[in-house]
Amino acid sequence: MSQKELADAFMKQVEDFSNMMKQSMGLPLVFDQKTGTALWFDQRELKLRFFISIERIKKFFEALSEGKILATRCKKTGKIYFPPQVDCPEVPDSEVEWIELPREGELVAYTVIYTKPYTFSHYPDYTVGVSRLSNGVQVLAWVRESDPKKLKIGMKVRLEVVRRDPEGYLTYELVPIES
Repeated sequence: MSQKELADAFMKQVEDFSNMMKQSMGLPLVFDQKTGTALWFDQRELKLRFFISIERIKKFFEALSEGKILATRCKKTGKIYFPPQVDCPEVPDSEVEWIELPREGELVAYTVIYTKPYTFSHYPDYTVGVSRLSNGVQVLAWVRESDPKKLKIGMKVRLEVVRRDPEGYLTYELVPIES
């Protein structure tokens, strides 16, 4: 059975239980299996797909395919923007230039994602972190570490381009540096 089929089967069980609770209590409640916490089961299903023009920041995505991670820097203020943007909010008529981000930084915050959006339900629990790179830019990304107990605030991390499977697209993530 595929991950999607498993997720669909699980959601069907949750929906059936929620309907049973609605009939008995009048409320669509389910209970977290780990903690027993009561959860409201929203009866609306949200499926969202969309197209967004990336024409003005296409260079960022092209650079990922070359293994590079780019940001933009305002030519007047020197402020660096990541994710990249083509307009400086401080100087609207200024130009920006593309720069490659340094790869090394330190972990300044992280959290483990246990409750995932439906479209990420095929992933095991994952960690998202914020790293301050050596040039001061902060980057939010998935952290490549299956055991969050090994993560420490202040630890060195490296920003890497990766292919996210099974979707097959390029993105970036933070990788702890062994010390």
